[in-house]
Amino acid sequence: MRTIIAANWKMNKTRTEAKATAHELASILGGAPDDRDVVVFAPFTALEATREGLDGAPGIFVGAQNMYPAESGAFTGEISPAMLREAGCTWVLTGHSERRHVLGESPDFVGKKTAFALEQGFSVILCIGETLAERKAGKLNSILWLQLERGLAGLGPNADYSRLAVAYEPVWAIGTGQTASDEDIRMVHTLVRELLSSLLGSNGIGIQILYGGSVKPDNAKAILSLDNVDGLLVGGASLQAQSFADIVRADLA
Repeated sequence: MRTIIAANWKMNKTRTEAKATAHELASILGGAPDDRDVVVFAPFTALEATREGLDGAPGIFVGAQNMYPAESGAFTGEISPAMLREAGCTWVLTGHSERRHVLGESPDFVGKKTAFALEQGFSVILCIGETLAERKAGKLNSILWLQLERGLAGLGPNADYSRLAVAYEPVWAIGTGQTASDEDIRMVHTLVRELLSSLLGSNGIGIQILYGGSVKPDNAKAILSLDNVDGLLVGGASLQAQSFADIVRADLA
């Protein structure tokens, strides 16, 4: 199983900045290490520039931070799968906490996007995670179950689960500098594996589970060493090429 290390640039970087950062990343890495896939989730306007900057570096892919679940239509401000393909995207991010909590996307809508993106041939990272209030209220299990059950509800019997990954991101650890403890991460990733197996049977065993939430070069190696951690989704620390490259190679020395 290949480890996935993904960068989420969020609403950062112009085309010029994205191309320069991608070029620097490709120059540092020379391509992804043999046992992992590297994905850069860039803003829509910078997708093509990111692809150009990567200049075909092997094992480094371009992803979109969102996609509307329709091939075309009257959906002002949204983006279609054909548009993303033309820009060079092969991955799509769904259900990020900022889409859920800032922009109001429901679990059902996230599920429609996830199923549609897979149907359209993209690889998908489905994000799940609880707020601090939900954790304190003892709702961790029920929140993750809801997000996974609804997020995977649209997948048909012929879905290609090899192109699906799940990223656990405790909302309270995103961009705050706080990172869940090793024991917290181990516990929740074990829970997510159990939930995936309950929902999908044998198909849930091979789905990669990524951790996201204030991942940095100095904690990446320890997180990757934990059971059921199959990769990382990196926010702020991915904005600088050297920082992200250090994370990509964190446990290889």
